[in-house]
Amino acid sequence: MPSSSLIDALSTAVGPNNVVTDTVAKRPHEIGYRSGSGEAAAVVYPETLLALWQTLKACHQHDAIMIAQAANTGLTEGSTPKDEYSRPAVILSTMRLKGLHLLDEGRQVVALPGATLFELSQELAPIGREPHSVIGSTSIGATVIGGVCNNSGGALCRRGPAYTELALYARINENDELELINELGIDLGETPEEILPRVEKGHFPADSVHHDAGKASDDDYHNIIRGVDKSSPARYNNDPRLLSGASGSAGKVVVFAVRLDTFEQEQDVTTYYVGTNDTQALADFRFRFLSEATRLPITTEYLHRDLFDVAKRYGKDSFLLIKWLGTQRLPAAFRLKNRIDAAFRKLPLLPAPITDHVLQACSRLLPSPLPKRLHAWRDAYEHHLIIRVNGDMVEETERFLDACFDHDAWFRCTADEAERAMLHRFAAAGAAVRYRTIHHKEVEDILALDIALARNDPEWFEQLPESVAKDIVHRLYYGHFFCHVFHQDYIFRRGADVAALKKAMLNILDQRGAEYPAEHNVGHLYPAKQDLAAFYRSLDPTNRFNPGIGKMPRTAYYK
Repeated sequence: MPSSSLIDALSTAVGPNNVVTDTVAKRPHEIGYRSGSGEAAAVVYPETLLALWQTLKACHQHDAIMIAQAANTGLTEGSTPKDEYSRPAVILSTMRLKGLHLLDEGRQVVALPGATLFELSQELAPIGREPHSVIGSTSIGATVIGGVCNNSGGALCRRGPAYTELALYARINENDELELINELGIDLGETPEEILPRVEKGHFPADSVHHDAGKASDDDYHNIIRGVDKSSPARYNNDPRLLSGASGSAGKVVVFAVRLDTFEQEQDVTTYYVGTNDTQALADFRFRFLSEATRLPITTEYLHRDLFDVAKRYGKDSFLLIKWLGTQRLPAAFRLKNRIDAAFRKLPLLPAPITDHVLQACSRLLPSPLPKRLHAWRDAYEHHLIIRVNGDMVEETERFLDACFDHDAWFRCTADEAERAMLHRFAAAGAAVRYRTIHHKEVEDILALDIALARNDPEWFEQLPESVAKDIVHRLYYGHFFCHVFHQDYIFRRGADVAALKKAMLNILDQRGAEYPAEHNVGHLYPAKQDLAAFYRSLDPTNRFNPGIGKMPRTAYYK
C-alpha cells in the first residue's frame, strides 16, 4: 500500500486535483490497450514539464516505481503496470503535456510527451510535410514520443523505424541519483529549472540549435531494405543499431522531449492492387523490385484472403467511421468510445466493451463499402498486395508487375478504389480483437505475433504443423511486404493452451532466424534478448522505471 507521505509528496508536485488514487478512476490507466493489467498506487497528471520533474523527485525520494504512460496504445502491455510489485507503483500520465515546436522551417520538430502523431501531421500539413508515420497509430492517438520509445516501424518503405539520437530525458544513475540528460542538441541551460520551461515554450534562439548533434531519423533504412540477400531482418525492436538514449527505451527513462526529422508529403501517388495464388510470385516480385528498381515504393501492404473476409465483417464500422468522419475526428471518436465503455463497465449484465457490440450490430445492416473489383480479386486470389508509388515510377512499376504476374492479376486503382483499399487494410488491424469480443464464448484468446523475417527468406508464408494448426479458428496475416514485417493474429478455440502453442510457434520462428517483435516492443509479452536487456540495464541500473518489461527481474537493481 502507498504511504500517505508518497501521496502527499505527489500532491505537492502536481496539485492534489492531479493525483488520483480512487480504484475506479485509476482503472483505465491500469489496463493495456489489448491485454495486461496491474495495480498502481496512484495516477499522476503533470501539467508542466517542471511538474513532471517534481513528480519524479517525489517518487525517487519515496522509492516508488515509475511507469510513464502516454496514450496507452501499445499492443504488448508495455505502458501499464503488470501484476504486483514489491514497491508502490505510480503511473505518470503525460497526455496533458502538449507541445510541438518546428525547427528549420519545419524540417525538424521538437515534440513534448503528450503531442500525438495526429497533431503533428495536422501541424505539418499546411507546409507540405508529414511525420514519420502516416497510418495506423496516427489515427488512434499514439504519441510522437511513444513511437520513438518503442522504435515503432510504420508502413513506409523509405523511412524505417522511428528513431532519434536527440532527446531530453530523466534517468536514475548507478549512484541512485536522479538526473536530467540533455541530448537534444540545443543549448538550454544547466538546471532542470532553466531547461524545462525553455523546452515547453519552444524558446530556441537560432544560435542555440546545433545541426551536427546527431541523427533525427533512421536515414540508412532505404539501403538496408534493399539487402534482399542478407540473412538478417530489415528492422526489429532488438536491433542494436537503433538503441540510443530515448530511442527504444520502452519506459526505462522518462522522456521530456524528442527532436525528429519531418518529411515531404508524397505527391502524385498511384496505387496498384495485385492478386495471386502463388507465394513464390510475390517473393520474386519483392526480390526483383528491391534489387533492380531505381526508387523504392511508398508502401507495399499485404493481406491474406482470410483477413480480407474477417476485416470485411468485423472492421466495417472502423472503415465507415474513417470514411464518414475523416481521420481528423477519429482520435476524438476513440476517446468518446473509451468513456462510454468505462461508464457501462459498471453494469455487469451488459457485454463489454458495450460499444463494440453495438457498432458490430449496426454494421451488419449496412452494405459492404468495398469496391466491386476488390470483391472480385478476393474471390479469385488468396494473396493480396497494395502498392503505392509516385507518379514518375508508374512505367517502371508496371514493367515489374508484368514480369512477375499475369497482366489480368493486377490493376491500377482509381482514386476511390485506392482510398477504400487502404481503409480496408487499416480496418484489418483491429478485426481480430473485434472478432474475439463478439465471439468470446467460443474463443480462448488471440495470439498476436509481430514478426520480422530475414530479408533473404523466400518462404515468407508460414506453414504450421498440424499440432498447432488444429487449435486455430482463424489465421489472420497482414503486413509490410517489402520490409518483410508481418502481423500474424491467431484466434484460438476455447480450451486451447495458448501459452504452450505460443512457445511452439516462437520456436519455429527462432529456427527460421526471424526476430520478434518487429515494431511493437517486447513489453511484458516477450523476453528481451541480450543486447536489449543490456540497454535497459544501462538506462535504468536501479530498475526503478517500468520494471519487468522484457520479462526481466522486477526487483530493485534486478536482484
